[in-house]
Amino acid sequence: MTGGDGGGGLRDLPVEQTNEGQGQSRSADSYKFIHNVALATLQTGLVKRASPTEPVPLPKTSRPVRPATLQAASLRQTRREHATETAEDYVEAIADLSTAMGEARVVDLARRLGVTHVTVNRTLVRLQREGYLSALPYRAIFLTPRGERLAKICQRRHEVVVAFLQSLGVPPKIAERDAEGIEHHVSPRTLTAFAQQLAQSI
Repeated sequence: MTGGDGGGGLRDLPVEQTNEGQGQSRSADSYKFIHNVALATLQTGLVKRASPTEPVPLPKTSRPVRPATLQAASLRQTRREHATETAEDYVEAIADLSTAMGEARVVDLARRLGVTHVTVNRTLVRLQREGYLSALPYRAIFLTPRGERLAKICQRRHEVVVAFLQSLGVPPKIAERDAEGIEHHVSPRTLTAFAQQLAQSI
């Protein structure tokens, strides 16, 4: 009996050692699994934060929203100015050509304004109807007194805007190019402020 019990105890011993070894193995495997999961989670978070497609949150600002009435009035004014841009560009170009060459022709206007002859002819018909110029087929184009007044306003405005941009350090060529867009939308009050600022800087 004793031998049998002893034999049974000896037989049980390797089993207990085996179970203990399996427990240690499971513990080691669990630790590795948790470690790998944590490492993968950290790497995923780093990649996600570094992703160039991830939207960057913008800082909150306290900029007030423009009143609807003010925005509507500004847009209406812009549309009115767009409607007069073509007339202003043409009378200014005709005045410049007349000063430089003694006359303005369709081919010269097309080259100066960067448009086709067809576009120039169609525009001249409209501007003649509106009283800005006089033109006959295959003849030079001349401004009416109304067209001359508008041309002088446009030339003066262009000079002030270009000079103001250059006073800010804008290179001459860029100032000339940008002034072509700005001058049609600058108000008389803003233009006066530009001129006053230029006078103070002299």
